[in-house]
Amino acid sequence: MKAVSRVHITPHMHWDREWYFTTEASRILLVNNMEEILTRLEQDADYLCYVLDGQTAVLEDYFAVKPQHRERVRALVEAGKLIIGPWYTQTDTTIVAGESIARNLLYGLRDCRPFGEPMKIGYLPDSFGMSGQLPHIYNQFGITRAMFWRGCSARHGSDKTEFLWQSADGSSVTAQVLPLGYAIGKYLPEEEAALRKRLDPCFAALEKASLTREILLPNGHDQMPLQQNIFAVMEKLREIYPQREFVMSRFETVFAHIEAMRETLPTLKGEFIDGRSMRVHRTIGSTRMDIKIAHAHIENKMVNLLEPLAAIAWSLGFEYHHGLFEKMWKEILKNHAHDSIGCCCSDAVHREIANRFSLAHDMADNLLTFYMRKIVDSMPACDGDKLTLFNLMPCPRNEVINTTVRLRGQRFALWDEQGAPVAYFIRAARALDPGLVDRQLVHYGHDEPFMEYDIQLFQPLPAMGYATLRLEPGVTGKQCQAPEQDAPRLENRFWRITVNANGTVRLEDKQSGLTYDQVFELEESSDDGDEYDYSPARAEWVLRSGTQTAEHQIIHEAWQSHATIRLAMNVPVNLAARAARQCNGYLEAQLRVTLSHNSPRIDVAVTLNNQADDHRVRLRIPTPFACEQVLTDTQFGSVYRPVEDDAMARWEEEGWEEAPVPVWNFLNYAALEQQGQGIALFTEGLREVEIVGERHDTFALTLLRGVGALGKGGLALRPGRPSGIHLPTPDSQMRGELSCRLSLWPYQGNALTAGVAQQARTWQTPVQCYNKIAWDAMKLNPSGITTPPCYSLLQMTSDGAQLSALKKAEDREALIVRVYNPSCETTSESQITFSEPLKAWQQTGMDETPQMRSISPDGHTGELKPCQSRTFSATLCRRV
Repeated sequence: MKAVSRVHITPHMHWDREWYFTTEASRILLVNNMEEILTRLEQDADYLCYVLDGQTAVLEDYFAVKPQHRERVRALVEAGKLIIGPWYTQTDTTIVAGESIARNLLYGLRDCRPFGEPMKIGYLPDSFGMSGQLPHIYNQFGITRAMFWRGCSARHGSDKTEFLWQSADGSSVTAQVLPLGYAIGKYLPEEEAALRKRLDPCFAALEKASLTREILLPNGHDQMPLQQNIFAVMEKLREIYPQREFVMSRFETVFAHIEAMRETLPTLKGEFIDGRSMRVHRTIGSTRMDIKIAHAHIENKMVNLLEPLAAIAWSLGFEYHHGLFEKMWKEILKNHAHDSIGCCCSDAVHREIANRFSLAHDMADNLLTFYMRKIVDSMPACDGDKLTLFNLMPCPRNEVINTTVRLRGQRFALWDEQGAPVAYFIRAARALDPGLVDRQLVHYGHDEPFMEYDIQLFQPLPAMGYATLRLEPGVTGKQCQAPEQDAPRLENRFWRITVNANGTVRLEDKQSGLTYDQVFELEESSDDGDEYDYSPARAEWVLRSGTQTAEHQIIHEAWQSHATIRLAMNVPVNLAARAARQCNGYLEAQLRVTLSHNSPRIDVAVTLNNQADDHRVRLRIPTPFACEQVLTDTQFGSVYRPVEDDAMARWEEEGWEEAPVPVWNFLNYAALEQQGQGIALFTEGLREVEIVGERHDTFALTLLRGVGALGKGGLALRPGRPSGIHLPTPDSQMRGELSCRLSLWPYQGNALTAGVAQQARTWQTPVQCYNKIAWDAMKLNPSGITTPPCYSLLQMTSDGAQLSALKKAEDREALIVRVYNPSCETTSESQITFSEPLKAWQQTGMDETPQMRSISPDGHTGELKPCQSRTFSATLCRRV
């Protein structure tokens, strides 16, 4: 009799390094479980394989305790029995940036090298939804297969579990969905009745959904030990299901069967974030916003600032510290596991996550300073101190710079490289204890105080490089004065901004004639959800800051003006108070709106003091644009999302696992545009937005959510069982102070031609300043290298392709340059011009492996398809 299906039983474990338990708690279990796994694989020839959850961080945790077992692991990997890789950690794909996902695979695959071949499957069995750019990223690492659980539904174009999955640029992988999850084969019983009860409905669902009838029955679960009696269970399965074939098997075997049917497979495109049959937790992007903000900050610092600066330093002859970069990246990537960055964890684990980000920030800040110091210290000697300004964007800049200088003296002058005076404005000044500059000064009795000046200047800077100003103490410089302080508004040639009595602002766009009113109103509402999902209380009551008056102050500086708005809202202290319509808690807010005199960008810094529980706070930004879709960026590209989801009208009737609310995660920007006009919203860490209003014309940007439990059941937008477990998490109520920032940037035409992606990166890449003085607590010997006072490593044309990464290659003496097309349309090639002679320009994958073909010589990127990236290896005639 021909089998109805072949059931592939694959032993595995899904290993959350942390969740409601800590990393060290899981490590103890790991050490115990790994001994059982290794011993079984070594001693039982019939026990075919074991999948180590697709992440090498598990091995790293194990070897920290059992380094002597590296050879055992190597032997089993080489034999094909222990299956490792390709990830470093089981990454989230909707909240973390493209470079983070690429580094996760880069380090994961490199970690596999000493042991043997990695599993070349994009294996993400539990991540909360799939980015549509994953096939593109996978292909860049030579991965052509993907396996996942969450986010796919029939409305993507197929109700089958096997299909071809394409990114916008045409990159493709063969996909196998786990429609019932990765744990349906956990703890399989030997008794017939129990087996039938468990598997009868599973087989029916799996066989109906499968084109190949090659059915996966993963034998494992979260932190589950190896099932010792699996062969006895398989014998019982053969006995009670004679119409099915049962084999112990590898995932690769199943994919071979799928790929044999490639010509008949449906092709699905884009992202999978539907919660119809499995939960994707679409609003998890706003849980523990303090951690989300720290996460975005360190991502930007690493990719936008530190790696390009290190590349500049390396091109000048200094060492590129790969070991330090790997250490920093791995601290960050440990936090990118889906539970960790989702922040659906215990308070104790969230403290560990915050500490890792803090450590990575500390390392990055110190290495930034170190590289700047090495470059500036190696410049030819000259009289006086120096202020060196580093522009780490691939295009020249001419903008307002706010920085701090230290010196001994009550006055000073700044001079450029040609000896011309440089104007500056003193924002603030204070005396500084000399021991904070160099403790040796105090040791030898030199207790004369230093002065520290916060200054503002307006200085042109070369692309991807730096310019140096000479700082001369004791000389009266070209000091600017602030204009009269009685102007009641912020104004430049782009905007006229006035503050309304209720604390909102009115924006008049002088270029387009458009007006935005009641901008930056706070919306406060209930949150009866948990760390996984926002869900409103059934007794909802929404409050707005625009119903009351607020205080504001306007300050004009030499090249910038600021409006500081302060308001306080009385709000319900918890859900019970909201149901009773009692405002016995409060929310304080300060918004600092900044307009530079030469820029169309409006920058906003927000500080909240939250003293209430179980609520959501959003910032409303009305626009003149009534839209049916919103443009949001994603990894190496962008995507248009609808402002309404028509499934919201029937999700309960259709039995969705969670409501398909049109709340979208993005990375750096969201934009609304209409008839050749648009406004882009830039944020750092605030990665959740909904478009609201009767005309769908208003950004509702989530600033914080306060919830008190890891998981809850019976939510209005997510019925049924709890996600996770019901564990109190008082820290997730987000009591206390939270600081965040955002920006608005108007544009003409469309987002690509206007350069929205580049403008967002520019905002997230502030000019870095190094003030060299004669004293420093940390002494360094001369480097033996001479650096120029002004330098530009490269310049890139501003249209078309955008820079994603600039770093040194991991394994050769070359730079890695990654560019991408942020648009949904094909873009023409861009030109990258290096200041040093270019010896070789070769295309690579994201894994930095050179490819045989080259797009074109001399720094051309070639034409880029929608949302396509390319990586190049640039070999320069490097300075030594």
